[in-house]
Amino acid sequence: MKFRTRAIHVGNEPDPTTGAVVTPIHLATTFIQPGAGTWGPFDYSRSGSPTRSAVERTLANLEGASGSLAFSSGMAATHCATMLHKSGDHIVAGCDIYGGTFRLLHKICNRSGIEVTLAPADDATQIQAAMKPNTKMVWIESIGNPLMTIPDIPAIAEIAHRGGSLLGVDSTFAPPAILRPLELGADIVMHSATKYLGGHSDCLAGVLATRDLALHKELYFIQNATGGVLGALESFLLQRGIKTLEMRMREQCQSALSIAQWLERHPHVTRVLYPGLASHSNHERAKKYMGNQFGAMISFEIDGDFSDTKSVCQSTKLFGLAVSLGAVESLIEQPASMSHASYDAQAKARFGITDSLIRISIGLEDPEDLIGDLDQAIRTSI
Repeated sequence: MKFRTRAIHVGNEPDPTTGAVVTPIHLATTFIQPGAGTWGPFDYSRSGSPTRSAVERTLANLEGASGSLAFSSGMAATHCATMLHKSGDHIVAGCDIYGGTFRLLHKICNRSGIEVTLAPADDATQIQAAMKPNTKMVWIESIGNPLMTIPDIPAIAEIAHRGGSLLGVDSTFAPPAILRPLELGADIVMHSATKYLGGHSDCLAGVLATRDLALHKELYFIQNATGGVLGALESFLLQRGIKTLEMRMREQCQSALSIAQWLERHPHVTRVLYPGLASHSNHERAKKYMGNQFGAMISFEIDGDFSDTKSVCQSTKLFGLAVSLGAVESLIEQPASMSHASYDAQAKARFGITDSLIRISIGLEDPEDLIGDLDQAIRTSI
């Protein structure tokens, strides 16, 4: 079956008791067992529940994975992956990464004695140079946040595996409708499912999926032991959102390309970062791995200062001034003061998070309306 068919039917089989075409929301926290010490398919909802199991089957199928795990947030999923490691281990991560991941690596993992080195993920040679004998994981983003860099996933997978490391890919910006990192050699794929997978700004969720069944079981052990699991209502909402993922992404990617092309022509925009543009330094790589859909996230810089940039973000009428992304409504934010505020000033300067940088998430509104909104916000602020 094709992707969109599987998104609707796998994990969404009619309820055997009632015939309901929608997966029931099982709110039970505990389940009666057939006997003392004899376990049924579910025992306690932290360990598993029918509603969560259904969406995990859908996600595993769409990612081409041996299994998937649904978490209470994307950061809970990322944290679970880092808990595969112990004191003395080393992680190489891309330097174009979400601010929450940067915070986790530098202010939480370090407490466990885990060393972290950042390197540009769009340059496999620099990832190779950052590897050490004690490197246990390479962690990159399929589309970097917020600078939209595109890594060569197969090349980095080869580097990681040659060094005895796992490759984990945060593919939040490029959900499985347009990119499947496990098929390119990654060992773990993570999604902040709050974004495109849920798609409606009403479901906080995270996902890990793996190629290897033994790795899936190890991550499940950590998840069950630490408890950051997805609840029944959120599992239902995530399952609902996935059904329209492919159609939403197609429209959002198309709108994003037209808006990025318009931004390139704007007199007050100095740089546009979008993988679908020929001007993007990784454009050919993006075409190779994503075809003609390049995601719906755009970053751009204006010819203004920190205050001007804040003014642009605060002057839109259709774009909501908010963190997060990937839903049906369009959002705008200033990374330096919002999504990447956890970076100190030195790190911002080192990794190119400038005061004039703006990040937008393109929703399902008419792109002409979005262009008009951006134009009035920019012209009235600069």
